[in-house]
Amino acid sequence: MSTPRDPSSMLLRNVRRPGGGEPIDVLIRDGRVASMSDGGGRSGVDGTDSLVESVASLDADGAVLVPGLWDAHVHMQQWALLRERLDVSAASSAAQVLRSVADHLDAREPGDRGPLNGFGFRDGLWPDGPTLAALDAVAGEVPVVLVSGDVHSAWVNGAGARLLGVAVGTDGMVREGPWFEASRDYEEAPEALREQLVARAVRAAAARGVTGIVDLELADNVSAWQGRIGTGVDQLRVRAGCYPERLEQTIAAGLRTGAEVDGTGGLLTVGPLKIISDGALNTRTAHCRHAYPDGGHGVQEWSREQMLDLVVRAHGAGLTTTIHAIGDRANTIALDVFAAAGVGGRIEHAQLIEAADVPRFAELGITASVQPEHLLDDRDVADVYWPGRTMDAFPLASLAAADARIRLGSDAPVSPLDPWLGISAAVARTKDEREPWHPEQRIGAALALACAADGRRSVRVGDAADLVLVGADPLGADPVRGLREMPVLATLLGGRFTHRDGI
Repeated sequence: MSTPRDPSSMLLRNVRRPGGGEPIDVLIRDGRVASMSDGGGRSGVDGTDSLVESVASLDADGAVLVPGLWDAHVHMQQWALLRERLDVSAASSAAQVLRSVADHLDAREPGDRGPLNGFGFRDGLWPDGPTLAALDAVAGEVPVVLVSGDVHSAWVNGAGARLLGVAVGTDGMVREGPWFEASRDYEEAPEALREQLVARAVRAAAARGVTGIVDLELADNVSAWQGRIGTGVDQLRVRAGCYPERLEQTIAAGLRTGAEVDGTGGLLTVGPLKIISDGALNTRTAHCRHAYPDGGHGVQEWSREQMLDLVVRAHGAGLTTTIHAIGDRANTIALDVFAAAGVGGRIEHAQLIEAADVPRFAELGITASVQPEHLLDDRDVADVYWPGRTMDAFPLASLAAADARIRLGSDAPVSPLDPWLGISAAVARTKDEREPWHPEQRIGAALALACAADGRRSVRVGDAADLVLVGADPLGADPVRGLREMPVLATLLGGRFTHRDGI
């Protein structure tokens, strides 16, 4: 790469568009795509050879150029912390989790009585169940807090329950509202360490081509990201959401969805109000029309009337709303709320949707913010708890055919903050040798890539230079291994490198 005379400009030579074709050159100036030319870098670059000679030049050697990727649903602080926890996601029984806990405690330094934090268990299909007594037997007075893979519950021992300040039954489980409340106040790490882990997670996201996230952490996200960006954690654009308990504070501060936050160089904007309307499948709390095997229908955390009041209040103050809805009944209620309010918005997850509700997304202007990797995690448990209805689970092709706006994300830490996993899941609906789960709901790679790029279907002149150079063509890659293992050679945010490896 040559030494630039104009540090705000750069010429990317010999890049390829997805789908093939001859190499092109892309000129970046002042953080935007200024022009795109035929290969060779002379014709079409603002019409002058002198300009080409005045900027830094990088030969991409045929790397494929795609728009910067977004994760439309992240809990960044939780993801950063949980990346460091004991991973029990592979456990297929409570007994396996208990062995992992015992082994981890045995490997500790003598006298280490600090809390043991774990993450990732999914007990929906276990042959045995969590119990307080079993976890007490292996951990004693060491507090243990094991968060479920869907983040809607935790398995704790007695010392863990006392640390959290919660009451638990014989199963040692704390679920939904009580868990969210306890986890909000639970200091898993000192602030300095927590922010160090967030910075590390941000760099890891940039290394997978991520240029932006919608952060729906249960926190004062605007203030948190102002501080982070101010200390140099500036590798991502962030839309910072809030929850009902912070709605009045957000309104009083004059924050409006889409507004840039002062002092962040345009990297931080105000996101949506988020309402969690129901639970999750693995916890058997997603609100469904048909009963689960135990006779329950899940939970509805907010009534239709309560959500309508919140949506109208937020809209009047300039805030859009996104509603978490996983079960089919929860999705219908969420759509009804937006229809009654007469405003658009988003539904997070949109996981189980009755066929009659699919066209309502486009009709009402509702974005389906979906996490495709969850369909691979949930396929087996869905077949058990939603028998005969899984054709309505993650209906991406149906939503696309109905002209619904779709955005892809991870819900990290529920699945890893890696957009290529979601792209692959949307295209293949399998991640191994198993047959695709409801292959009729697959979407094409071009559409999946656009849904993961905040709607950008290609790189165009005038775009912000949020760009990714990858080592294989996403439109021709194997939909499983090729997409999931996509080599990311470089990521640029506003024309500056946030990640560079091998180019």
